[in-house]
Amino acid sequence: MPDAAPRQAGADVIAGARRSGGDPPPPEGQLFHAAGASEGGWTILAVHESKASWEKFRDGILTPRMQAGIEGGFTAPPQETEIDVYRVQP
Repeated sequence: MPDAAPRQAGADVIAGARRSGGDPPPPEGQLFHAAGASEGGWTILAVHESKASWEKFRDGILTPRMQAGIEGGFTAPPQETEIDVYRVQP
């Protein structure tokens, strides 16, 4: 997310994951999530159990909520980069 700030990432993560109030559980199928400052903006890494799991979350929850506007959140859609994950370690 170019030119993004930590508070924006927090707002978007909470809005994207929240189903009905309270602290948000991870989205169904998400195995790992990390976010942090990177050159020129903010990087969010979400690892899902499958491409279908990611697409279901992205298309059914995250994108519609971002399009509706998230107070204090990102103002542009994310730049998505896809990789095949070899292994996720705790």
